[in-house]
Amino acid sequence: MTIKIGIDYYPEQWTPEQWEKDAALMQETGVAVVRMAEFAWSRMEPTEGDYRFEWLDAAIEVFATRDMAIVLCTPSNTPPNWMTTRYPDMLPMDEQRQIIRPGVRGHRCNNSYSLRMLGSKFVEAMSQRYAKHPSVIGWQIDNEMHYQECHCDTCNRAFVTWLKKRYSSLEELNREWGTVVWSGEYSSWAEVTTPLGSSKPMNPSYLLEYKRFCSDSVGYLLGWQLDILRSNCPGQFVTHNMWQYPNSLDYYDLYKELDFVSVDYYPNELYRDYGDRFPRNGALTLDLVRGIKRRNFWVMEQLSGAQGAWMPIQRTPYPGLIRARSWQTIARGADMVVHFRWRSAAVGAEQFWLGLIDHSNVPGRRFREFAELTREVNRLGELLAGSTIVNQVAILHSHDQHTALSLQPQAEGGMHYIDNLSSMHNAFLKMGVGTDVINWTEALDGYKLVIVPSLFLLNEAAAQRLERFAARGGTVVLTNRTGVKNMRNVCEMLPLPGLLAEAAGVVVSEYDAIGNSEHRIRNAEGQTFAAKQWSDLLELRGAEPIAWYDNDFYEGVPAVTVNKLGDGEVYYIGTWPEPSYFYQLFEGIVKEKDLAPKLQLPEGVELSIRTKGEESFLFLINLTNEQREVTLDAPYRSLLTSKRSEQKMILPSLGVEILTL
Repeated sequence: MTIKIGIDYYPEQWTPEQWEKDAALMQETGVAVVRMAEFAWSRMEPTEGDYRFEWLDAAIEVFATRDMAIVLCTPSNTPPNWMTTRYPDMLPMDEQRQIIRPGVRGHRCNNSYSLRMLGSKFVEAMSQRYAKHPSVIGWQIDNEMHYQECHCDTCNRAFVTWLKKRYSSLEELNREWGTVVWSGEYSSWAEVTTPLGSSKPMNPSYLLEYKRFCSDSVGYLLGWQLDILRSNCPGQFVTHNMWQYPNSLDYYDLYKELDFVSVDYYPNELYRDYGDRFPRNGALTLDLVRGIKRRNFWVMEQLSGAQGAWMPIQRTPYPGLIRARSWQTIARGADMVVHFRWRSAAVGAEQFWLGLIDHSNVPGRRFREFAELTREVNRLGELLAGSTIVNQVAILHSHDQHTALSLQPQAEGGMHYIDNLSSMHNAFLKMGVGTDVINWTEALDGYKLVIVPSLFLLNEAAAQRLERFAARGGTVVLTNRTGVKNMRNVCEMLPLPGLLAEAAGVVVSEYDAIGNSEHRIRNAEGQTFAAKQWSDLLELRGAEPIAWYDNDFYEGVPAVTVNKLGDGEVYYIGTWPEPSYFYQLFEGIVKEKDLAPKLQLPEGVELSIRTKGEESFLFLINLTNEQREVTLDAPYRSLLTSKRSEQKMILPSLGVEILTL
């Protein structure tokens, strides 16, 4: 399928006369795909069993007759009022066992019998109606599924059933969780419940398993809908629009059976003061999304206007931002970019989460920018179709590490798993070195360098996979808080980094949770760098030190090491240095591995490469509001202008260039 631009549209909020006007303008603009019906359950089933799809038939026809493809959504995110009133088991309960009343959306227990019963009937009816419609190309299940704790009777029973599949007996559960602490042992399965009350802290093994259960419960809600859609709609794709990272769901499991990953992407970072948190997290989000199934993806909601619903209205996208961020998603693997949304809502909770056309109903600057983008993508979409991203650097991401470290913060201030992963990713981003961010259980074939942030939970399989990778010539970079626990969230009685100590050639003799206290490290050239969060005091067991602590009682103790392992090597970073140290360290490794890009990128310019056969497409995107100069290594041809580039190329504020040799 050629790369295209789409629109999110809510026909239930507008009159049929407005549909016609909107569809005509979409056709003129070059819109290829329209997504609809994700929140329209009450309009499609106003009372139980009374299915009314005629209005949706008419809306689909308005766009289909103008050659636009349709993506339909199952509306299980918004159960109607008649449903939650008649079937109260549909509503979730909080940890005090109080019902969480209907709100804006997402007001459902994922394990509810009534939700499955009524939802199955509805999805069956809807999918049968549109399974053979020539313009309906696929389905989105639900909307932005999210982790939700529920403590109702159904979830309590489901949690116990889930645990029984993971533990052979209650005795094993008691032993594995260490419930003997604080007299927490269970003598009967009837005593096991979801984590009730607000007492903290609770048993970390218990809490981790509960969060895994909650993530699996979301998969259950998705799964029964997927079964119906697969049965009734074999010729149509099925996906789900995940929320951007960080997120509390295990998307690797959630997307296993779906055709591709979709993401809702709302970057407007020019106006946000993140400090050191999530530096350029937009690129990380896209690399994470691409890594879930290790293939291209869709953007199902793309920023089109100021955001304001859950917060005060944010600033409007800077001129050029809509176009630049849309091309950024394509550069990093998106094959479809659907914009949220065509028009700002006149009613409801999201009135000020603005779309392409404001409440004036007059297309303005943002719409003109969208139209320019659509023309460009339509012109180049066929050429770029089928191109993919192939990288030789991987960063391993683990949902379980994120969850476990969130349950037990390891140091005061800023020691967050995703933040730390982001700061390492950012070093490669600044160099222009493409990285795949993949599940930590994936095979590592085809990579030369693998970055492994804090494997707090570790098992033999993961340790052996990393050891084999290094022994065969790969380079592994480990960080502190590796090997602390097993997969049950129980501390290992081993010197850190646990199962990887031999591969790293070091052991941790002591550690210091320094938090926000700034320490210094010194490299072999005598340069010093700030370091925070953590200090592992390393004893050498075959590794060579390449940086040492430069203050405190452990001045002179190794802080960063490298160990030869077979044909490769394993680095160990015992603290968390400032970004310039990561950049310098990784720059040396990528040069040694012949992975360094030939282009030197100025601050704020991203490089991504898509390839198709022997042809490569270089995307250069300036994500700052100032112009930047890029020095090229060859006379490339611009796909946007068809002109040959000069050696020094000027990218304007939020400028985009797509080059090929």
